[in-house]
Amino acid sequence: MRIFVPPEDIAKREGIKLNADKSHYLISVLRCKKSDIISVIDGKGKAYEAVISDISKDNVFIDVINEIQPGTESSLNLILCQGILKGEKMNLVIQKTTELGVKEIIPLITERCIVRETRKVKRWQKIAEEAAEQCGRTMIPTVHEPIQFNELFKGEVYSKFEVVERWGIGKMNGFIFWEKGGISLKEAVLKISPSHLHPFTSSSIHLFVGPEGGFTAEEVRQSEDYGLIRTSLGKRILRAETAAIVSVALVQNIIEQNL
Repeated sequence: MRIFVPPEDIAKREGIKLNADKSHYLISVLRCKKSDIISVIDGKGKAYEAVISDISKDNVFIDVINEIQPGTESSLNLILCQGILKGEKMNLVIQKTTELGVKEIIPLITERCIVRETRKVKRWQKIAEEAAEQCGRTMIPTVHEPIQFNELFKGEVYSKFEVVERWGIGKMNGFIFWEKGGISLKEAVLKISPSHLHPFTSSSIHLFVGPEGGFTAEEVRQSEDYGLIRTSLGKRILRAETAAIVSVALVQNIIEQNL
């Protein structure tokens, strides 16, 4: 288990005061004591070894000892573009795809979305943070503000790696998963430029997964116009939350086997 500490706090190196939630977790759940060694992450890809320098009432203070290299991050820059799901389903998708290694999550407002407005982005970001800590990641995925499906292709959304609009007309690399069919995922991966599949490049691969009612035919057509490859997750129709988790796991596995 690693504890997230903001980079600006880690830069202090000594006498870092953890927030109330982290302090409570270390004291009451992990039963940590002064001089115990813990791991901390900055959410940007770095991890550190730290020592608990003091515990005062409900506060925990730490000193950073040194940087460590856990090697737990995926080499792929996967961005999940997820049609917003109801309630706990969206929470589950964010939690599990964070564990699987996505770098960013873009909540999409599509034609068939039941949820079209939300104030849960901060809550979703917290879920991503907790999932990253639990699974030993050093990066915490960014959960973006929701965006209309067709607005995403206009190049107005920026990721941590690149502007979504790439080579002139908003083309993007990736796949749109549609329950009404498409080429096999293995075939779809082979259509992606090798330069975008090479590990640790700045290029991103976008995975589009629909809401409970799936994407409309027009949304699929529009996405194909902008470079996405229509593909399928098999013969059975999966629940939206299952499709999101399965798509991330399969894409990583297939790409890594073909590198």
